[in-house]
Amino acid sequence: MALYTKQEALDYHAGHKPGKMEILPCKPGRTQKDLSLAYTPGVAEACRAIQTDPEAVYRLTGRGNLVAVVSNGTAVLGLGNIGPLAGKPVMEGKALLFKLFADVDCYDINLAENDPDRLCDLVKALEPTFGGVNLEDIKAPECFYIEDKLKREMGIPVFHDDQHGTAIISGAGLLNALEITGKKIEDLRLVINGAGSAATSCGRFYRLLGVDPANIAMFDSRGHINTARTDLSPEKREFATAKAYASLAEAMRGADMFLGLSRGGVLGPELVRSMAENPVIFACANPDPEIDYDLAKAARPDLIMGTGRSDFPNQINNVSGFPYIFRGALDVRAGDINEEMKLAAAHALAALARAAVPEEICRLYGVKELKFGPDYILPKIVDQRLISEVSHAVAAAALRSGAARLRIDLNAYKGELADRLAASRRRQEALLAAYGL
Repeated sequence: MALYTKQEALDYHAGHKPGKMEILPCKPGRTQKDLSLAYTPGVAEACRAIQTDPEAVYRLTGRGNLVAVVSNGTAVLGLGNIGPLAGKPVMEGKALLFKLFADVDCYDINLAENDPDRLCDLVKALEPTFGGVNLEDIKAPECFYIEDKLKREMGIPVFHDDQHGTAIISGAGLLNALEITGKKIEDLRLVINGAGSAATSCGRFYRLLGVDPANIAMFDSRGHINTARTDLSPEKREFATAKAYASLAEAMRGADMFLGLSRGGVLGPELVRSMAENPVIFACANPDPEIDYDLAKAARPDLIMGTGRSDFPNQINNVSGFPYIFRGALDVRAGDINEEMKLAAAHALAALARAAVPEEICRLYGVKELKFGPDYILPKIVDQRLISEVSHAVAAAALRSGAARLRIDLNAYKGELADRLAASRRRQEALLAAYGL
């Protein structure tokens, strides 16, 4: 049953005031002195200090906690190429999630620009304003070029969440599925249906985790990606194998895992039955997964399954990753979100799912308990421990790998994160109460 009607969704976005975010001052402006400090002439002191020491920008402005959510609306999840105007509600929603879950401030930047180089120029010109850039809903293959170029040419973290978010969250789920089944990652045979940005990044990330490239069979709309094909982009050629499969059904026979980043209904129960013992299926197409959850479980009771939906176990949702990854990166002033930081996030997520779950989280989901096992391999997105565990792991990895430009006390950091989120949520609740919401 749907949680809302179409009209309720429209009323949510239009009600009270249009949109989902509001800019509010965090310094007083009641008196003449307040205004003199905030703007002219007092603001000149802050300007001179930053001119003398550019690093003072992090102490005297909000740059260190400000992320740009940048999109041209060419690949909006479930909607396709709807453009930057129609895509704006999604980007505002992303900004809302950043604030709710990690106290990260955001501006959504919706660009009417499809030329990759010109888009890069626009984003680069914004660097003095932001501490990080979250690229969102930009179509493949341009998204690969845009992210790679911006990462090379900008001095702040640039992260295309459509690629890496799904990879990190599903990678954590894979680690825990292996823990449950006792299978070795180097022996895992994996089928990926879909070859867009998320699928490519997942394949790359799984290789980092230890999956043998020869054991990955990736399919695009034309079939299996193999070395005999001459129509492959550079990204697809990374996954071309010498062995060629004539069909998805052939590849699925004896496979240990299926990752779907394609469209609903492409996987039938007979293909699930043909998989190896204790198979894993992550069917991430939204709103309808590649195979219905109940249908898949009926076909294989020994199945470990995740989807992108909140009404089934093991939701693979990027909100479990990006707010906390940026939080950790911002807090150590990382110049990049590198592979070590992504791996740290995945391992932290996997470890949290193996920990005891507080009673209040179980109550929120209407269950007596949540316990590590086939139906619980990923933390719930409302788990407030995520910020302490994932952001801490990311910051620590940034410090270890040399990406960090600010040293912090990691022992104190976990508690500071929890306190920060609690204070942020109190402010948000007070504001909503003032509006009668």
